[in-house]
Parts: sequence; structure tokens; C-alpha cells
Amino acid sequence: MPAIMPKSAYDYTIGIEEEYQIVDPETRELSSAIENILSDGQDELGNQITAELMQCQVEIGTRICRSLKEAKEQIIAVRGSLNRIARKHGVRIVAAGTHPFSRWEDQNLTDRERYFGLEIENKVLARQLLICGMHMHISIDDKDARIDLMNQLSYFCPHLLCLSTSSPFWMGMDTGLKSYRSVIFECLPRTGIPPVFRSWNDYQEYIDISVKTNCIDEPTKIRWDLRPSPKYPTLEFRIADVCTKVDEAIAVCAIKIALVAKLMRMRRNNQSWRIYRNELIQENKFRALRYGFDGKLLDLGRHREIDARKLIFELLTFVDDVVDDLDIREEISYVHTILSKGTSADRQLKRYQETGDLKSVVDLLIDETLEGVV
Repeated sequence: MPAIMPKSAYDYTIGIEEEYQIVDPETRELSSAIENILSDGQDELGNQITAELMQCQVEIGTRICRSLKEAKEQIIAVRGSLNRIARKHGVRIVAAGTHPFSRWEDQNLTDRERYFGLEIENKVLARQLLICGMHMHISIDDKDARIDLMNQLSYFCPHLLCLSTSSPFWMGMDTGLKSYRSVIFECLPRTGIPPVFRSWNDYQEYIDISVKTNCIDEPTKIRWDLRPSPKYPTLEFRIADVCTKVDEAIAVCAIKIALVAKLMRMRRNNQSWRIYRNELIQENKFRALRYGFDGKLLDLGRHREIDARKLIFELLTFVDDVVDDLDIREEISYVHTILSKGTSADRQLKRYQETGDLKSVVDLLIDETLEGVV
């Protein structure tokens, strides 16, 4: 994960983490094959591959990357390696926020003290966490700047969720939502849109009181959609479903980088994005997880509803003046493809409408997870 701090708004480092499902290609059900995959995967990928909560999940991470292009190369390489390892053990990997029909009650918890502790603390809420997301770290050396940008960037979390939705199904049901993963995750405490803090010291006071009063024993149990990383000098975006296609993931990450660079530039000019009420941002988050970009979001500056697609176009315009300096125009341009062709959630729903077969949806996900990889 990123540990090198930027010297300017454009001298940044990043790290990306993705969680995948492990599926049986015959039944298309989830498969508890993590230990077999880890035994081979750690020889080939080292600490870039780890276990997750359930034995049917696997997590990968890039190394410290100095550009988005480097991060994309690593995501492609790791997905490729993981695919070869999974095939060796007769399974496949899937990048999607939820599995279309497998049931959480049927899955086995990974044999790690950390996960047993999560179950003891949260009981059935932890057992239901059969979900996969994408986390991204962007280095920001100044602690107060980290908090300042978290306050401002919260506004854009629903926009990012709109573009990454990949979890419309849950235990064989069309939920009517584009990101059911978001609903499941918010069953845990200390999740959702982060509160506003005055400074790093204000944030640290919150952490200290939470530890002292036994709310948490360490700060990784703060699980907001956007948070200062407890381990690295980074801001960690946690809002997104894992994106099925690599190009989708990289496009969403490009927007995050551009937003950080833009707001850092504004900060140096004694400007900032307005801080809006947490409750209204949460309203937008619900609209995002419910409708994706096919619905309307609240334009909190103009006090009215706007088509989500239009607001995302406005977001692209807002960051356009930093895109070339960041050398990410090619990557961020894929957002237009997402807007025209839909997210993974849209494509899953379309496949189900065409076939009436959730196994066919899994087949789609298997293929798209490796699009551009093999």
C-alpha cells in the first residue's frame, strides 16, 4: 500500500485493492477454495493476495504505484495470475459486488482470528458480508489536508458509486437496487458517509474516545465510505462495488485521482468545495445504490434534482483542467463508455432479462472479469 508521500498535487502514489468471488464453473455456485488458491498464489504473488472473510472470497492489492497506468498494469497482471491459479484448482474468479444466487448461510468463514472476532462482535451481521468492494488509497502527506479533503470529497461518493454498481442480485432475487452490497455493508456499525471533522486533532480525538469507551479496539474498525487510512499516509476510498471490467475500475480510480488533484489545487489557492449536510449526501447515496446513473441525484448547490448522468458529466468538466497534467485522459475517458453502455449491474440485469437464467449472469461475470486480461 502507498507509503510515499506526494510533493505536489500531481506527484502522488496510489494503491488499489479488489475483492473477488471464487466460483465453481459447473454449478456457478460459490466455492470455498481460498486455501488452495492461497497456497499457490502467495508463491507467485506474495503479499498481493490475501484471504477475505469467507472462504469463497479472495482479495488482491497492487503494490505502491506512481501512476494510474502502472496500477492498471498490475491489476491486469494480478487478475491474470489469479485466473491461472484458480483454473489449476478447477474454479474461476468473479469481480462483482454480490453473487447472483449463492446464499450467505451456506458459506464457510475463513479460519483467521480476525474474522472470528468480527463474527463474535457482529454475529449474523458479519455472516451476511458476502460482498466484494474496491478500495483505493491516494497519498496525502499532510494530516489536516487529509481530513479537509475527506470532508469535501464525501459529496462525490454517490457519483462514484453510480459508476461502479455491480450488485443487483442477492440470493437469487432481483433486489431492484444497483448496489445491494452497499445495503449489506451498512448493517455494520461505523459505516456510510463519514462525519465532518474540523481537523486531524478533532478526528484523532474521536478515535481516542472510541477506543477508550470500547467502541473499537483499533481504527480499522472505522469503516466509512471514505476515511484516512489507519495504516498509511493516504485517503482511502471505500464506496465502490468491485468493478467487473478492468477498464471500469481504472476509470473510476481516474476520477478519484482527478478529484484529489483538483481539490489540492484549490486548497493551495485558499479555495474549497462547499461542505454539505451529511444527511443530504446520504440521500444521494441511496439514490445511487437504488438507481445508479439511471435516476436523479440532488444537486445540493442548486437545490434541485438533476439526472445523474448530467451531474457526472459536470463532474468530468470540473476536473478536466487537471486531467492532462495527471496523464489520465485516456483512462478517465472510459467513463463515457460506462455512461453509454451501463455498469456491471446494468449488464447483469440485461442478461437476466434476456435469459431468465442467473447461471448465465455468472457466466457473463466470469468472462467480463477477464476482459482485457487474457
